[in-house]
Amino acid sequence: MINYTLKQLRYFEAVARQGHFGRAAEVCAISQPALSAQIAALETALGHQLFERSARQVRLTAFGEQLKPRAAQILRDAEALSDMARSTGGVALTRLRIGVIPTIAPYLLPSVIGQITAAHPDIDLLVRETMTHKLIEELGAGKLDCAIVALPVSEPSLTEVALFDEAMMLVRPAHDADRPVPDMDTLSQMKLLLLEEGHCFRDQALSFCATRNALPREGLDGSSLSTLVQMVGAGIGVTLIPEMAIPVETRSANVHVAAMGAPHPKRTVGMIWRNTSALAAQLEGIAGLVRAAAAAHPAFA
Repeated sequence: MINYTLKQLRYFEAVARQGHFGRAAEVCAISQPALSAQIAALETALGHQLFERSARQVRLTAFGEQLKPRAAQILRDAEALSDMARSTGGVALTRLRIGVIPTIAPYLLPSVIGQITAAHPDIDLLVRETMTHKLIEELGAGKLDCAIVALPVSEPSLTEVALFDEAMMLVRPAHDADRPVPDMDTLSQMKLLLLEEGHCFRDQALSFCATRNALPREGLDGSSLSTLVQMVGAGIGVTLIPEMAIPVETRSANVHVAAMGAPHPKRTVGMIWRNTSALAAQLEGIAGLVRAAAAAHPAFA
């Protein structure tokens, strides 16, 4: 019988995904020599080399390519077994791995954590903040139990539960406060500041403003909502940000916030999890707690 461990398969998957031992070691939070030793032990156990190593790149061997989908399935099955153990017999939820997108996490997460820990005092809560496509990838790999994102994600393997709708608010320089609020046609002609590529909120703003074909425009992208608001305060342009971000991001900026007219731009915030998750019933309960946290948020009061 071949002896290998789930940990070794996780390390193998990380190297295969990153294409680099150093980056994989960072993702796995271990040293590179320790990761390399585990990969070597896995290769010895299987009797095959898994990676072609060079100074610049790491490639899967033919056997490594065959192992990759099988390893992913083994890891998914292992996580499913863990989920089943956590969900059987009415046992309290003791661990939750939840992902959140960056345009939600700083503003809603403190209330969400408070709601969850109050309902589940002994829970081991692990939080991951990153962009939607990465959360979907990690859900599929069994690394997360659920994620709070903007809907829809339109992934057949994932359950989507809508939690609440949220307005997109116009942020413009303070000296524009007495001017009429621009409609969507006018806004599409203005200097619109957006989050950088990869953020779903960027795509939502573009879809409302119908400016996708006019981008990219140099110097008009920011890495965070905070950066965008400060750029607006400096008179560079205007931006749209979610309503929940207003209390935090505009308190020290020389800007004016206005609600857009009809059709009102908005996004739907929801929770997603694997269709096959054995924690589905518990995750429905968590979704209810997130709704309660949103209802108590100052921006929506």
